[in-house]
Amino acid sequence: MARNFDPVQLGSIELFCKAAELANFTAAARVLGITPAAVSRSVGRLEARLGVRLFVRSTRLIRLTDDGEVYYEQCRQALQKIKDAEQAISGTQSKPSGLLRISTPTTYGHYRLLPLLPKFMAKYPDVTLELHISNRNIDFIEEGYDLAIRLGVAPDSRLIARKLEDVSLGVFASPSYLQKHGVPRDLKALEQHQCIQFVLPSTGRSMPWIFQQEGRNIDFNFTSRMRVQEDILGCVNYAKAGGGLFQIYHFIVKNEVERGELKEVLTDYAGRTRCFNLLYPQNRHLSTRVRCFVDFLINEIQR
Repeated sequence: MARNFDPVQLGSIELFCKAAELANFTAAARVLGITPAAVSRSVGRLEARLGVRLFVRSTRLIRLTDDGEVYYEQCRQALQKIKDAEQAISGTQSKPSGLLRISTPTTYGHYRLLPLLPKFMAKYPDVTLELHISNRNIDFIEEGYDLAIRLGVAPDSRLIARKLEDVSLGVFASPSYLQKHGVPRDLKALEQHQCIQFVLPSTGRSMPWIFQQEGRNIDFNFTSRMRVQEDILGCVNYAKAGGGLFQIYHFIVKNEVERGELKEVLTDYAGRTRCFNLLYPQNRHLSTRVRCFVDFLINEIQR
């Protein structure tokens, strides 16, 4: 028999979703301005009504059960639709507000995105930002992210990609390394050098170095005694310490080059770029805060 919907239940669902997002009753209570006991009681009533356990509880944290994961995803989408409906009838010029969740790779986040965010926060004081900075691939639709910055093409046909910029690369090494091992003059010479590999978290494969020669694109694949995973800045610091050569985006090592800590080589073979895109779901009604952030970031990056 179908249960009648109790309007009070909507509040319990909102409490449940907040607890699921933060994986902590106390944190959810703090955000919502109520007591942890109130959150716990509300979730308990919801579990009793549904006849299932939504959380596995311990003294330090909570996590969703399998049933809880299914229920959370459906409830999250339903709450989002309610918010979208309110925004649709209140007009598109409503003041941007609420939580904006963004996923970004480490390097782009630290060197390109974060320096711009204080300006955005000052312009839109009612928006709260939650930034996920990691090279770990996430399904940001399923995990509730509004936007993601990614390298290359969109991995999912459900996503819209807005181009942010084409980023140039160069090969760099420390002066001490070049003094000891010599400066490579062509790509063949790389076989005699220590070339540092970065392993892509998404594939587990090493990222090839890319070059141009007389209008031809060249991908340089190699094996190395030194491989770094997850954080590409580990490659930069290893190169600074004299460990070898590494290909990296110019914007990341600009300060190191200006200070003389790194020197670019093989400039005759430079010229290729990699593209960073801003991604968001194509079938989701964009809230005012999302639209404002998309316009802001593209304008700031491409100005």
